[in-house]
Amino acid sequence: MTDLYNLDKLMVEARRLATEYRRATGKSLSISGEIARHDVARLMDLELVTDTPGGYDAVGRNERAGVRIQIKGRAIFDESKSGQRIGQLKIEQQWDRVMLLIMDDNYEPLEIYEADREAILTESSEDRNSGRKKRGAMSVAKFKALGHLVWTVSEGPVHDDVGASQQLP
Repeated sequence: MTDLYNLDKLMVEARRLATEYRRATGKSLSISGEIARHDVARLMDLELVTDTPGGYDAVGRNERAGVRIQIKGRAIFDESKSGQRIGQLKIEQQWDRVMLLIMDDNYEPLEIYEADREAILTESSEDRNSGRKKRGAMSVAKFKALGHLVWTVSEGPVHDDVGASQQLP
């Protein structure tokens, strides 16, 4: 049974079904979060937590050992539309970093960005002071500006000076 229904095969089928559903109905299924959790954990060598303790989805290994990571995902269907937003961040919960997976219109991974808690909380505090209604709400563009690119479909893991110089908790 494991061979027929392993998680990778299920994710391939989930992507296909979500893509077909969107093309047939013009609406997207709320599946990008689960795909993002699976892909980010696999691509960035993270261990998903099964009983979500609240606030984070995975724990890092190797150079991110012990780092608690919240995972977000966003499928970009129309790049000309600005103001695309990521799911609300769990500001009050315990976590160290957030990783955002950008997917294409077939729910395939394109890029992963990573931002640390300090940058997110500082931005969230400024947004709250400017009258934003939801704490933790953020646009994809703002997240990219706060974080740094850590993976691309063409290069795999990206090791840049910005990412290397940021201290992990």
